[in-house]
Amino acid sequence: MPSLTAADPKPGIFGSRLRWAVCGLLFFATTVNYLDRQVLGILKPTLEKELGWNEDNYGTIVSTFQIAYALMMPLAGRLIDWLGTRFGYALAVAVWCGASMLHSLAGTPFQFALARFGLGLGEAANFPAAIKTTADWFPRKERAFATGIFNSGTNIGALIAPLLVPFVALHFGWRMSFIATGLFDVVWLVIWLIWYRQPEQHKSLTREEREYITSDREENESVVRLPFLQIVKQRAAWAFLAGKFMTDPVWWFYIFWVPGFLHDAYGLNLTQLGLPLVVIYLAADIGSIGGGWISRGLIGRGWEASNARKTAMLICACAVTPVGLIMFTGGSMWAAVGLIGLATAAHQGWSANLFTLPSDTFPRRAVGSVVGFGGMGGALAGAVVAKVVGKWLDYSHKSYGPLFIWAGSAYLVALLIIHILVPRLRQVELED
Repeated sequence: MPSLTAADPKPGIFGSRLRWAVCGLLFFATTVNYLDRQVLGILKPTLEKELGWNEDNYGTIVSTFQIAYALMMPLAGRLIDWLGTRFGYALAVAVWCGASMLHSLAGTPFQFALARFGLGLGEAANFPAAIKTTADWFPRKERAFATGIFNSGTNIGALIAPLLVPFVALHFGWRMSFIATGLFDVVWLVIWLIWYRQPEQHKSLTREEREYITSDREENESVVRLPFLQIVKQRAAWAFLAGKFMTDPVWWFYIFWVPGFLHDAYGLNLTQLGLPLVVIYLAADIGSIGGGWISRGLIGRGWEASNARKTAMLICACAVTPVGLIMFTGGSMWAAVGLIGLATAAHQGWSANLFTLPSDTFPRRAVGSVVGFGGMGGALAGAVVAKVVGKWLDYSHKSYGPLFIWAGSAYLVALLIIHILVPRLRQVELED
């Protein structure tokens, strides 16, 4: 929990900190989101052997997921803005839950690609919905920290997967792995629909906390309705898209290819992958919360929000760069795991601050659309990169070195572009 300030509602009954319970639900949703998408990466060596895939087949399947993700991202953002977070979020989770379980019926690369396409359609709405919910439930000074907390669910999902999936696959078959993870989605859906409401409608929210949540909002912030074309004319929207376009494919690379890298480079089988992956994504989890904590701490020391966000992003961008040296670790698996863990931690700290850019620069009614716009760019880049990675690994006989060099350099370039487009983060002036 963040430290109390004079304006913060006093702790006591559960309702006086209700916004953190909402953050917990966002964390849960993000966890199962990444748990579902991580299953395929962990099963990659098994499926390659059993179904006869090559790297190009796998790259196509991953690319199909990201094409669907890209196509749905801007639509998901608008859908969340239109339906509201309660029903829009629930619809998205129901779609990706069904698609995740359909993987259990697939047997060919084409069938896996179809199931993956459906998963991408549903999962695209997670971050637009979560960011918009954060904007609804948190004042600006807490949004990066809250985003860091729920965004850490990406790492918890990726951490649970290497513990759960091998156990289920070895005892019940790989097909049951997709069913088992989908059941977590069902649990979240029931809790969300029964309990979640908007702040102004939630009966358990105290007056003091409601006033605290709205303490730094503009008076007309909650009633602004904006056409999509007006949003994409803003440099801040393109700055967010640039950040996602440059760095999201790196995260996809870690999610979908690190298990294969550990198998190819160090001969790890399905049962041996668990501990290295747990270490990597535990580090990423710490980085996610730490990235939000850095900017929150700087703001608490009197820094302007714009400078605090960008300083935190610069620290994270610099911390990523050592991963480019991974092929010079002398064959030490744990040295490689350490470098990847540092890179994933820095990525998640970067993301915690990048995701606050839409809520820092746009009215709340437009946040879902801006996040969807940027997410579309990140997913399109990821789709292209996934196909290129698959072809490169087949062509080079699994030479990962150039891929890690690219992964280590993308963030500093992205931050430079963001700074050129938006030298200072401030609310854009838009017509209703």
